[in-house]
Parts: sequence; C-alpha cells; structure tokens
Amino acid sequence: MQISEAESIVMEVLWQQQPLAAEDVVAALAPSQDWQEATIKTLLNRLLKKGAICASKEGRRYLYSPVLQRADWVNTESSGLLDRLFDGRVAPLVAHFSAHRKLSAEDVSQLRELLAEIDDERR
Repeated sequence: MQISEAESIVMEVLWQQQPLAAEDVVAALAPSQDWQEATIKTLLNRLLKKGAICASKEGRRYLYSPVLQRADWVNTESSGLLDRLFDGRVAPLVAHFSAHRKLSAEDVSQLRELLAEIDDERR
C-alpha cells in the first residue's frame, strides 16, 4: 500500500496513540505541521479510502485507528528504497551514508554488532 509523505505523518500520530478523533490528530500535529484542520481531515479520508486506517463511530464523531502496521509499512518503504537506489543491496546504502553523512562512532559500533550477530546466525 502506497501512502504519501503527508499521509505517513498522520499515520505516525495514529501509530503512537489510537484510536483518535480527527480533532485529536489535529492537536497532535499542530506543533510540528502548519496544516489546516481541513487538510488533516482530507488526509484521514484518503487513508480511510486506501484501507490504511479504519473509523468507528462514537457518538457524533469518528475515532480513527491504523490498519496498516508500521512495521509492514517500513518494510515496504525500505525495500522500495533499496530496489530503486541501490539495486536491492544493503552494502552500497551503508557506503553511501558513510561517505555523505559520516556515520558516528555509535553507528559504526552498532553496525559491527549487527554484522557479528549475522555471522553467528550463519554458522
């Protein structure tokens, strides 16, 4: 399922807390986004039509909850990024970030630990 960058921002709010009414989503996004309430409601409706979220009626309002799980979305997005930019390979991605973003000592340490774990699993 494809969701836009703006839709993913709304999804992040719902992944953190659910269910939420539209006004709660608006309040959560107010500090970080310069969006009008109508824009957020449009994004909620788009996500609803795509099946990324569901709505349940409570009194006179609807409460929104994610159907699309964050882990599934991250997996799809990361696979797409690797395929589009790095021919599906992880090593060129890491090399790119190393060359352009200068990985921190902590990043390098975590990568070494991850590689060690992968080596242990393959033995």
